[in-house]
Amino acid sequence: MKSLKFILFVLIIYSSTITFSQTDTLKTVPIDPDTKKITYKEVVQQVGEPGKMYNQAISWINSVYKNAADATKVRDAVNNKIELRHRIKVYNIDKDGNKTDAAVVSYTMYLEFKKDRYRYIITDFNVDKVSKFPLERWLNKSDPQYTVACDSYISQINDAILELIKSLKEGMKFKEIKQDNW
Repeated sequence: MKSLKFILFVLIIYSSTITFSQTDTLKTVPIDPDTKKITYKEVVQQVGEPGKMYNQAISWINSVYKNAADATKVRDAVNNKIELRHRIKVYNIDKDGNKTDAAVVSYTMYLEFKKDRYRYIITDFNVDKVSKFPLERWLNKSDPQYTVACDSYISQINDAILELIKSLKEGMKFKEIKQDNW
């Protein structure tokens, strides 16, 4: 009997921790004050010429996206701009950790390059269904599209985008070419 109470206690603590961490994530999802859309953006300082950074970004895109040509909608080498559209799959996760497909969320990423810096903007998140609707509806608990699972979906998307940003920053670093002075 004591072990059953202990197990119930642990499950209650575990579920409240999951709820807390998802709520925490919802508070940290960046909302643009002007557009009211979920928007990740940053200007990253990096020594280099715009053209070289543009080429480095194309190399990164080619290594990360399976069909890079389809994902990039704009490749403007003259103005050093790239526009990319892609998707993230989100899952329903049951109490045993089993995943089932829940939805596909599309997003747009803009990359712009200037001397010694580049900027990324990741925005325009839409849930791909019969008709698209903005992901921000999942943040509104009074919206008819909102369910408790939406918190998990937002958390999954946030994690995926933060991982994408980390990959971008790593991929944008210039590799040193060692001279073979023999």
